[in-house]
Amino acid sequence: MRFEVSKVLDAIEARLTTDPALARAVVDLAEVVRYADLDGGRPASLVRLGLLVDALGRYVSEENVPVYVVTPRGLLSDTDLTSNERMVVRRWADDGKVEVVPQVEDRVLEVAEMLGLPVLTRDREDRFRATRPWVAEPGRLLALVSAQGGPTLVARVGRGEATPPVPRSPLGERLLARVWRCPSLSCNSYGDGGDSDSPFADMRTYTSPVSQPPPTLRAGAPTCPRHGDRLKDVGPRPATEVFSVRIDGVIRQRFVVSEDRGMVVGRAPEGGSGVMLGQWLTDDARKWISRGHVQFTLRGGQVTVTDISMNGSGVRPGGSMDDDARITLRRDESRVLAEDDIVELYHAVLIGRSKLWASGGNVQPESVMGEAPTMAFRPVGR
Repeated sequence: MRFEVSKVLDAIEARLTTDPALARAVVDLAEVVRYADLDGGRPASLVRLGLLVDALGRYVSEENVPVYVVTPRGLLSDTDLTSNERMVVRRWADDGKVEVVPQVEDRVLEVAEMLGLPVLTRDREDRFRATRPWVAEPGRLLALVSAQGGPTLVARVGRGEATPPVPRSPLGERLLARVWRCPSLSCNSYGDGGDSDSPFADMRTYTSPVSQPPPTLRAGAPTCPRHGDRLKDVGPRPATEVFSVRIDGVIRQRFVVSEDRGMVVGRAPEGGSGVMLGQWLTDDARKWISRGHVQFTLRGGQVTVTDISMNGSGVRPGGSMDDDARITLRRDESRVLAEDDIVELYHAVLIGRSKLWASGGNVQPESVMGEAPTMAFRPVGR
């Protein structure tokens, strides 16, 4: 059973991010681990985060939907969690997968407002209206409730939408336009990465300037949410564009292209740093699409796609599916993409800016709970 739980936690980990460009919702981890009524189990369980992650995937009809998780520091030593669960949360924190703060307070709401994201919570909207009036807007608070097909998300106000009803706040835009540095050089969000005293120090990862989370504000000054130190502005943040991979009508993956880092997409890019599509491809598509098929770069506000494959690719201007309009790219040929252009690697294997597709197209996304050790944790029908 312990092995099965570890596999579930690994699957959950793949859906966690503090990257402002990729996160789709914000949650307080200390709250969700205590939703004991969902499974009738012990007072706190980290596996319950998987139920919420699955529910968010169904809500937006999309695979691999990332969640921005905020946790109070006290949860890392909470004895209601098992020793293994506490170790996992600590590892997530050191890897920058979750944001650890001394006290959650309204950090979840602050992040949601800055990034224009919904909050996954069971708290009522009237609790927050005095300080955050935007929570009364449709789709801003989503509650996890029990349902016949497994726990599901419902909007606290209005019917809600699968996408944020408002853009990032002006303050969020200003803060996310800059790169910040924490005086604590081991800071995993605004420094060199990771806690030097952590047992995972030798495995820690560095958070690039592009994916830095938004700072918190204290007395009007940008501050590190974990260490409480005032942050130093070290320059402009590189520009980014978010793309989606849509295969057979289903969005399978989102990825970020930035001015300081291009992105290779293909069947199985070398080095493990690109976007791997092989697990979703048919046999014929797998034979056609190269390990590294296309490369995206961003310069001067323009995204360029370059074919690096053996069989070539195509660009569909304005998203047109008219084959007469399709522009063929041969190996080493490049094209600057217009806002609505779609790159075609193979029939029904498409890549475009994420804003082009309102729906993920997948009614029952793959569950992270497939390896859960008890039926109480497994979604119905899985």
